[in-house]
Amino acid sequence: MNLPLFIARHIYSDQGDGRKVSRPAIHIATVGVAIGLAVMIITVSVVLGFKHTIRDKVVGFGSHIQVMNIRSLNTAENYPICIDDSTMAAIDSIEGISHVQRYALTQGILKTDDDFLGVAFKGIGPEYKLDYLKEHLVDGQIPQFSDSASTWNILISQTMANKLKIKTGDRIFAYFIDGEDVRSRRFTISGIYQTNMTRFDETICYTDLYSVNKLNGWFEGQCSGAELLVDDFDYLEHTYFNIIYKVNRTMDRYNQSFSSQTIYEAYPQIFTWLELLDINVWIILGLMICLAGITMTSGLLIIILERTSMIGILKAIGSRNRTIRHTFLWFSFFIIGRGLLIGNILGIGIVLLQKYTGIVTLDPQTYYVSEAPMELNIPLIVILNIATLIVTISVLIIPSFFISHIHPAKSMRYE
Repeated sequence: MNLPLFIARHIYSDQGDGRKVSRPAIHIATVGVAIGLAVMIITVSVVLGFKHTIRDKVVGFGSHIQVMNIRSLNTAENYPICIDDSTMAAIDSIEGISHVQRYALTQGILKTDDDFLGVAFKGIGPEYKLDYLKEHLVDGQIPQFSDSASTWNILISQTMANKLKIKTGDRIFAYFIDGEDVRSRRFTISGIYQTNMTRFDETICYTDLYSVNKLNGWFEGQCSGAELLVDDFDYLEHTYFNIIYKVNRTMDRYNQSFSSQTIYEAYPQIFTWLELLDINVWIILGLMICLAGITMTSGLLIIILERTSMIGILKAIGSRNRTIRHTFLWFSFFIIGRGLLIGNILGIGIVLLQKYTGIVTLDPQTYYVSEAPMELNIPLIVILNIATLIVTISVLIIPSFFISHIHPAKSMRYE
């Protein structure tokens, strides 16, 4: 029989009498551990949900990897590169690439009778994956984008619609300036999307790849570049090295050189900002573990002082200090275990409540999301539980040595 474990169970199950202070101390220690773990679970869930939500929104506009003219990367100008069917097939066959889609960009002005707005027209073809746009479509429908004819349909953002006071089905003129030449085209608004990513919602509208290429005066097969989606985002860098090795510095049929960049390189400010959130997470985790450790240390010292007579009796009948220390460490383990159980129920419950109800809302203009995003990561929660248990038990080892200074003769007379 494990004597320290047996005694610890008896102490923990003993309700005591009204004069004892151990029971409130146990409750306080349990609550401290539970609150600490619940806050850690909520913090990690919020940060993971926020980072992945923002990342997915940025990827929805720019994909994982972009292949384009090397001059477009080095300057602010929009230079064409030829990406025909054979080039797309070659890129798609590279290990780690799941999808290839072309795009073309041009600048223009949307004008109504009362107002105007400068925007970027993004031309996309029939191979373009529209899942992201469908997810954020708020009105109308997404047109059938073409690379062989102009439908003169556009998809605009809710921000643009609000500024220009237009709606789905309206027709609007767009003006394109090329030196001294000004060309006008009339588009029909087929749909309106909203992502709450202000940087993109204010500037990007979608139309046919063919229309943008014609407006740019580019040759057959030319476009601004190709967007590549990878099989696994965790292996983005590895896939990117394959692109660098097989695509970069090669030439197209018009002797233009290919180059590429990842989503991190395309939007460094956004991802640097997201990485800063990790610092806040570590600070909160450290504070909450300290809270759990302090409450457990205080509770253990109170319990040791209250059980001084029992400690003296155990020493008098031959128990070693090590055995008694292990007894109180097992006792602490029961308190921590109960606190972890309550903390998991509380933390996971709040995360699931927010995830499925969206009860906590945010300002989308500031946070890019309309409600606090939550992502429940079970492996991380298990790690948090294990880390909290190990750290709190470890910090209790030092106060447990207080038992060594208790003398049997004096302690048995202790009240």
